[in-house]
Amino acid sequence: MGVRVKTGHTLLAAALGLGMTFGAQAGKYPDISPLPDLKINKAKAELGKRLFFDRRLSGDAGIACADCHQPKHGYAHSDALSPGYPGNGHFRNSASLVNTAHKKVWNWDGRIGTNLNDMTREMLTEDYIMNMDMRIMQERVKQDPKYLEMFKAAGMGEPSNGKIRKLIPEYLKTLTSRGAPIDTGKMSAAAKRGKKVFAGKGGCIQCHNGPLASDGKAHNTGVPENFDVFLDPMNHQAFLAFAMFQGIENYMNLKRDPGYYNVTLNADDMGKFVTPSLRELKYTAPYMHNGMLKSLDDVIAFYNKGGGKDSRKSKLLKPLKLSKQERRDLKAFLLSMSGEPLTSSKYVWKEAYPAEYPVIENWTQVKN
Repeated sequence: MGVRVKTGHTLLAAALGLGMTFGAQAGKYPDISPLPDLKINKAKAELGKRLFFDRRLSGDAGIACADCHQPKHGYAHSDALSPGYPGNGHFRNSASLVNTAHKKVWNWDGRIGTNLNDMTREMLTEDYIMNMDMRIMQERVKQDPKYLEMFKAAGMGEPSNGKIRKLIPEYLKTLTSRGAPIDTGKMSAAAKRGKKVFAGKGGCIQCHNGPLASDGKAHNTGVPENFDVFLDPMNHQAFLAFAMFQGIENYMNLKRDPGYYNVTLNADDMGKFVTPSLRELKYTAPYMHNGMLKSLDDVIAFYNKGGGKDSRKSKLLKPLKLSKQERRDLKAFLLSMSGEPLTSSKYVWKEAYPAEYPVIENWTQVKN
């Protein structure tokens, strides 16, 4: 949990996780307010929803976006490390996609800060994730009569890979927190006490602030490495593919996740990761970029003792010495940021997909 922050130090020393004691007024940080409404095209979002749950959007039609970002787990995954493309593992935890349309930076290392369309493209095309050739994806979608019908209804014309990259983000706009006690004003007495710990003695608000409860910045708090990344060949080959493509030096001998270093190539940024949103924590265990903290109690205990061990960890991280009651109250407040599960048919495509594509008559004469 925490750090003691001396007056004048910068926010860059703040923690990824939960909090610090500090002398500054909590009011200098944006409050955790309700998320703003997003303008959503319903027809396009419905089309994006079907695409999100369609395994045919991966190279061997074996994995869909929803296989790693599962509705019942807050559009994250219950395993410490995300599944990867069949024949691979992965080297990071699946981050929740709830509220992702509100973000300005994506990936645990923050390497995409342009738009959600670019993030969608990376997830579809990376060989260790969905391994999709977008030209093939386009043709697969064009061969499904249901997609042709839905594209027409959405005013999208003929399917194309560029349109698909826009439609999935349109669906992701619908995955916005709803009914969280922190937003409805129905927090318990314990949660209200926990809010004071969060903004005061715990200092969590220095990094976890604003509507997303995240500053969107990268920090090193000494989260221990998950060595399943390096000891399991399936996970390790995914890590190597990533590191090689990113141009990380000496990646064959690297036995830690470089984090934000991947973006800056500055050694001081080794092991920094973007502050995760605290919304929907109830559904998204295990926690941290590599799933090393199994429960919310583990996360609170981790920061209460001053984080982990890392040569580049902020020197401002120190034990908070929160009492048992303060820790219980803090947990109640954190859970108050979780709302209704987004698992109904409004958010989840529950209709069957065709087992086979229809036969194309006179296919040698058909022009694209």
